[in-house]
Amino acid sequence: MTTSETNPRKPGLLAEFFGPLLPARFRADIPTVPVVRLAGVIGAGVPLRPGLTLGTVARSLDKAFGMRGARAVALLINSPGGSPAQSHLIYRRIRQLAEEKKLPVFAFVEDLAASGGYMIACAADEIVCDTFSIAGSIGVVGGSFGFVNLIEKIGVERRVYTSGDRKVMLDPFLPEKPEDVQRIKALQKKIHDDFIALVKERRGTRLKGDDATLFSGEFWTAAVARDLGLVDAIGDLRSVLRARYGDKVRTPLIEMSRGLLGRRIPGLSRMAATLESHGDDMISLLEARAWWSRYGF
Repeated sequence: MTTSETNPRKPGLLAEFFGPLLPARFRADIPTVPVVRLAGVIGAGVPLRPGLTLGTVARSLDKAFGMRGARAVALLINSPGGSPAQSHLIYRRIRQLAEEKKLPVFAFVEDLAASGGYMIACAADEIVCDTFSIAGSIGVVGGSFGFVNLIEKIGVERRVYTSGDRKVMLDPFLPEKPEDVQRIKALQKKIHDDFIALVKERRGTRLKGDDATLFSGEFWTAAVARDLGLVDAIGDLRSVLRARYGDKVRTPLIEMSRGLLGRRIPGLSRMAATLESHGDDMISLLEARAWWSRYGF
């Protein structure tokens, strides 16, 4: 035990006198746990609807972990998953900052932490779900459509010129080849194996189910996920942090930075509304809707 632990330094007379008069955010005696909201489909979006990527969340994470006097960092997660690479990049950044700043991390699941969303939750030291939250879906999925018969019916000829035999693998306008399907499934298996290893590393002996159950790609409500060891508790951010750090704990929300088109600038709102109903943004909306609908949302 060090001298500072046996004889903690008392605040000076000025700090003792003026401390209660300072705003809560400047008072060292009031614990602070910054909150970072991570919501939406993971992966690149469009300017008006950016997805969750390391680029969109890095500044918020840096600010949260760098907040003066922070006792911990809370992640408020609501995501159906998406890009494995971006999920892992966000996961790694959280772990790097947690280890660098020596701060515990809590993940609070709202509606959903599935697939890549659950991978990000695994960056936390504790995962807490609402009673009606869904968690899990530890698997890999990919899909497309086949239009070969359609283009034949309407008399369209597909012309593709490549250098490389596999450059047009799984082209939706060409007949599917068994060797291409085998190749993509091999890639998915490798990603799945790495995902499983990550979950086992982070959850360790807390995992209670067998591998065939835990890593089947299935998802569960909070109580079942807790029994399987995929999450730690059922609760909510306010109750858990008050129980841990006291009723006066501050939980400032660190907002994600917004791009130019996401800001409320006079003259831009009408243009944004028009763009939002057309082109790439409509496709982005449909893709996001498809991700959420897999889990009943």
